[in-house]
Parts: sequence; C-alpha cells; structure tokens
Amino acid sequence: MEDLNPRKSEYFNAEMDGYTDDYVAFVLEKLNEAEKHDKNAVLFIEQEVDISEFVPESFGTADALILSKDTIHVIDLKYGKNVLVECEGNPQTKLYALGAISMFDCLYDFKTVKMSIFQPRMGNVQTSEISKEELLKWAEEVVRPAAADAYEGKGEFHPGENCRFCRIRSTCRAKSNSLLELEKYEQKEPPLLTDEEVEDVLDRIDSLVSWANQIKDYALNEAIKGKIWKNHKLVAGKSNRVIKDEEAVVASLQAEGIDPYKRTLLSLTDIQKVLGKVKFNEIVAPYVIKPEGKPTLVPRSDKREEINSAAADFAEELNNLEGEN
Repeated sequence: MEDLNPRKSEYFNAEMDGYTDDYVAFVLEKLNEAEKHDKNAVLFIEQEVDISEFVPESFGTADALILSKDTIHVIDLKYGKNVLVECEGNPQTKLYALGAISMFDCLYDFKTVKMSIFQPRMGNVQTSEISKEELLKWAEEVVRPAAADAYEGKGEFHPGENCRFCRIRSTCRAKSNSLLELEKYEQKEPPLLTDEEVEDVLDRIDSLVSWANQIKDYALNEAIKGKIWKNHKLVAGKSNRVIKDEEAVVASLQAEGIDPYKRTLLSLTDIQKVLGKVKFNEIVAPYVIKPEGKPTLVPRSDKREEINSAAADFAEELNNLEGEN
C-alpha cells in the first residue's frame, strides 16, 4: 500500500512546514480574538474576492479572511525573504479588503478593516487598521481613477521600487531614462561629488545594477529564442568538470585505498530540518551565536537601528568635552 505520509514525499520541506505551522497558529490566534468580539465570526481560506467594482475585470485571492459583525481582517502570507513587505498602507491587502466589502457588506455592518502581513522567513509580522470610510475614500480618490486610466492605456510611468515586479521592467523606457540620468556624474571622482549628488547615486544605484542584469537576461533569452543582435552573439559559456558516474569513481578510489569522502558539519538550517524546531532549540541553540553583521549603508526608511562609527563616536565625545569647557 502506498505510504501517504506527506513528510516522506520528495516535495516535503521541513523548514516550510515549520513556517506554515507558525502561519496557521497566527491565523487561529486572530480568529480567536475575533470570536471574543463576535462568537459568529467566520474564517475563509484562499477566498477569491471580486474587486471589479473599483478595478475593471480584476479579482484577488485572500490567503485568510476573517469576518465578524463589524470588522474585516485580511491576512496575507508572504514566504519571500529578500524583500520586506510593509503592512501599513499595503495596496494589495487594501484591495482585498475592498473586494471583501463588495461581497459581504450586505451581510455585515463593517466599520473597521484590519490587515496583517505574515512574513515568517524575515521575522516580519505586522498588523494595521483603518476605518471602512477611509478605505472607501482611498478607493474612490486613488484606485478608481488610476485603474480607469490603466484600463484605457493612459496614465504615467513612475519608476521606483515598484518596478521590481513589473513584467516589462527590462524594456521600459521610463525606467531606463530615470537610471541613465546618473551618467551626469560619470566624469566625477566620488570625493568630488557633493553630498547631495552622492545620495542621489545611492538612492538609485541598486536599481541600476538590478536593471542592468535584467537587460542582460532579456537579451540572452531573446538570443536563445533566435534573435540576432547586431553587436553581440550567442556562444557557449565556461563550464566546470563534473563526475558523470559517482559510484564508479567512489569504487575506483576505494580500490586504491583512498577515502573519497570528507566530513563536514551540517549547516544550522539542515540540522533544524533533521531535529525540528523544538528539539533544535533544546539541544543546539545554546551553542549558537549570531555575530554582528558587516556595516552597510541603507536608506533612512530602513527600520534597523543606526550604528555610529568610531570616528563619529570620537567627534561626539569631543563636542561634549568642548561644550563642558
């Protein structure tokens, strides 16, 4: 008989299993809170919501939706770990809430809209709250006009962080123009730039690098599909040697008295996969430290605590001494 234990499937991932358990616990916690306020509160999972009232021919799927007598709570699971998703003002969860209002407003007297982002791989759990009236005002003043322009092919392009997930980011003219403006600094050595110019470059340099890589990927994919570029050609890249028959190599080395393997400690992630989170925290965590990260420069909007360099600390102390004298 086939073993249906999901943990024995080749697709099972212990890390994801742990994070999704945390997500389930979070959703149930919020449901319990809603039930204290309204014993008839209901939970919908993977609920499709219709937002065509505000955005033509559009819909979304809420990961979790909790409805009580006067409150909507939209919960969105984000499994990514490279981009921190903010909850305050998040347009996706706000649109889902609008869809829920359109669908269920006839059954409830909604007054409050709660929205939560659960991003476990970044330790990011946030909840924000707005009134129904405030959400509908945003829908009428921002969403509906923008959606109408987009539907008719109008509107303006606004390059920025939003370009990260845009399907035409590689070939967007507005995006390229905004980044190529940095050429005006090309002939200046960094120390000769003003502070304002340096920060202008810092604000856009990550996007420039990302966009340049997107252009390379786009051009490569087009060439693979048959496009002939005027000044570039498709060639075989460098490759490394690989063993085509590992078992044969192991047998040959052992016949020569050579141990073909080397022992290394499993990574912390792999150890936790083997032990599970509870056992890992019990027997391994006491021996784990997290060294201080290498200093990096980020925008002021970043929520991490600012650190001062030794020079800055010295200057501050010197100013304090001069003030005392």
